[in-house]
Amino acid sequence: MRADRLLSALLLLQAHGGLTARQLARRLEVSMRTVQRDMEALSSAGVPVFALRGAGGGWRLDEGWRTRVPGLDEAELRALLMAQPRVLGDARLAKAAEAALDKLMAALPSSLREQAASIRRRLHVDPTGWYGTPENLAMLPIVQEAVARDRKLAMRYLRAGRERVERTVDPLGLVAKGGVWYLVALTPAGFRTYRVSRIEEATLLDQPCARPAGFDLAAYWQSSTEELRQRRSRYEVTLRLEPRAAASLATWRRTEPVEPADPGAPAGWVTLRTWFEDEEQARFIVLGCGPRAEVIEPDELRAAVAADLAAAVERHGAG
Repeated sequence: MRADRLLSALLLLQAHGGLTARQLARRLEVSMRTVQRDMEALSSAGVPVFALRGAGGGWRLDEGWRTRVPGLDEAELRALLMAQPRVLGDARLAKAAEAALDKLMAALPSSLREQAASIRRRLHVDPTGWYGTPENLAMLPIVQEAVARDRKLAMRYLRAGRERVERTVDPLGLVAKGGVWYLVALTPAGFRTYRVSRIEEATLLDQPCARPAGFDLAAYWQSSTEELRQRRSRYEVTLRLEPRAAASLATWRRTEPVEPADPGAPAGWVTLRTWFEDEEQARFIVLGCGPRAEVIEPDELRAAVAADLAAAVERHGAG
């Protein structure tokens, strides 16, 4: 196990030129103390790794030293093929990735090549959702180029409220989440995240982008998505729900059981606490549950739902 980890650490340094101890620890899923011991072990084995101090520091591998990458084993090949190019969601990127996979297939030993072909025939990836419209990723290649070349990007962006704005940003990274691509960029107002499908026009500029020292894309994404989740879940609601409705709600919203058990709940029903963006969203979801849900708190939501139901009965007729 340690030999595999040492090889992984070596390949990470070889691929990235250098990483901080914290970055290595996160990627290898070990403690920073273990990283220190592993670096000392590599150095003792004659691998030219060294530590740099300061803001731009971390562990580095001598630029003139390279190790031969071992061939893929069956498990690694299977995992690589599972990430088929179609998950990229863009036809041009998928075509380039398919070409790369074809070259890899051609270089494999015959036994692995036959197994790889068999795996690909038995796996299909459909990146489109059941209900959502396909993402417009026409601007993804130029955004990807800006990220790869550390160049400023001028773009026209359609905000969620349908307002068009002009922005010049420093691209820092791309994130793919559930088939949706996002650009993380630095702006005069700080870090911002842009949905690539909402970029209507993009121009690669000659100016180099300003990349903050030590910027960690994965750490930024994790903290920003948690902040967004908390911001979108500030309207607390207590509901009585029929079991199937409760199970359905729990698949896409955070819920907590209310303790002690609600003595006023019908037999089999559960009482849950959950959170919505605002009262409007809560009303929409509760009304969609029909007779399978009842609002306990807050009182203003209970009154609003009752008013909506009364208006619906009046429009459609009680009979």
